[in-house]
Amino acid sequence: RYAALRPAACEGPTPKGAMCEVTDPMMSDAAMKYLLVRPGVPAPLDPNFCPFILSKRQYLRRIADCREFGKVAEFHFAVSRPGGCCGRDKLPVFAADHEGFEASVFLAGESIRYMLWQRGGFKLTLCGPKELCEAITSEYSLQGKYKFEVTTMPKIFSEPWSVTTVDGVEKLPPAKDERIHCGKVASGCRIAFDLGKSDVKTVAVKDGEVLDTAETEWDVTNPDPQYHYDVIVKAMKDTAAKLPGKVEAIGGSATGAVSANSEATWCDCFPNVPPDVYKKRVVPIFNDIAKNEFGGVPIKVINDGEVTAVAGGHMIGEGNLFGISLGSSEGSGYVYEDNSLTGWINENAYNPFDLNPDAPGNPWSPHRGDAAMYLGQRAATRLAKKGGVDLPPEMMPEHPNMNAASHVPHAQCLKKIQAAMKDAAKEPQVSKIYQTIGVYLGYGIAQYAEYLPIKNVLILGRVTTGHGGEVMMDWAKKVLATDFPELAHIKFHTPSEHMKRVGQCVAAAALPELKKARKEEAPKISRAELGGAAARARALGAARHAESQ
Repeated sequence: RYAALRPAACEGPTPKGAMCEVTDPMMSDAAMKYLLVRPGVPAPLDPNFCPFILSKRQYLRRIADCREFGKVAEFHFAVSRPGGCCGRDKLPVFAADHEGFEASVFLAGESIRYMLWQRGGFKLTLCGPKELCEAITSEYSLQGKYKFEVTTMPKIFSEPWSVTTVDGVEKLPPAKDERIHCGKVASGCRIAFDLGKSDVKTVAVKDGEVLDTAETEWDVTNPDPQYHYDVIVKAMKDTAAKLPGKVEAIGGSATGAVSANSEATWCDCFPNVPPDVYKKRVVPIFNDIAKNEFGGVPIKVINDGEVTAVAGGHMIGEGNLFGISLGSSEGSGYVYEDNSLTGWINENAYNPFDLNPDAPGNPWSPHRGDAAMYLGQRAATRLAKKGGVDLPPEMMPEHPNMNAASHVPHAQCLKKIQAAMKDAAKEPQVSKIYQTIGVYLGYGIAQYAEYLPIKNVLILGRVTTGHGGEVMMDWAKKVLATDFPELAHIKFHTPSEHMKRVGQCVAAAALPELKKARKEEAPKISRAELGGAAARARALGAARHAESQ
């Protein structure tokens, strides 16, 4: 039933309107036997959804039941990052002559891909059965299944990709992480921005108080770096004009990998800028803006998922928090009990999430079932037709517009979904869209909790706006209670409607530290201040509306 897909490259700039073509070979029948599973809480509009976390759990049960002598061994892998940091994991695997071997190869490959996009890395070290290590080495080559990762990770870390095999676990590099601490005080006059795949969000902050917010639509598929520079600068300057003094610091967040020095080493909101131009014009774009447009004020930019987590820690005053923004795509990150960051790249939108062989492709990678298609607005829009939303032909799931890189038609379609949710006659069916995304969210949290001690979850993003967000959380809790009772203690948090849209920007404003100490320390961003931003934004909106009448 699942014919092999024709090979196609997904490298370099993506033509405007195009999407990466899926090149994953289909899961074999033998692997399906060990990996495909039905969730305890089915997704109402996606009956064949097969959560990665449940597939792994089923596989571990099956291999634990194997009683054949010599047919099970341990496979270890390490993913190294700069500075000696390293992620480690292990997986029991079947012998090459066992029917479950193909499932072992498949799951080992996807587990490594998960770690690469969650933590990042440029050097993969393997230890285990010869046949399995050889298969993984082949898959993580320029000719293999994971060519996208092999070519992308060096762009992020400026280090060549390598795969090696060692003959003893003791020869693997040790696991190591270094937590990152950022500023928490939004003193003085600051602006902050969040670069999403649909718009540029900006905020003006004075001593922890939000004075103005704005959202500026942009075309991320434009190949001209000057276009992006101009859009970002104009949005920032328009917002900065609302401050009572000159800008003293800039905080920001962006999708993709951002270096410790605020360099856009690999940001997928500039997908079509040619590689050579990207390195020259886009990598230093944030520092160039601070230097050329704002007099060289301090600037700190981090991954958008990390800012989501920082915002959550500020809001609830507690750590061990996983923040997830369901916007144009998935942005997520984690803060520890002391509100420090993981130091990982947190590009979780590229993580394996659904092992259904018919899972949708991701326009930004050559794989199927990536989290981006389940924990963002594309999850809602691809379910809109099944959810009974009246759609024009160009917004139907099968239309080329809805299967391209641009997020603009998806933002428009989401508005139709939200409007239909308010229609009493349509609400029962439309709510199934949010129930389904709630199922995705529940299994997503369980997947991330495999490596992180999550006690709190903050949910942000335009997909969570309105009653649909409440429906999603209810179903996510149902998933944890049913299939992961050990995680039922996790507390869910949602900010105000306003903060769902600009919470990342508010937290980002506090990231950079001022060069000179101020005479009086400004207050930290409090939950009350974050919540109060909603009232101020509504007042600003009302005033602008009155002026336009």
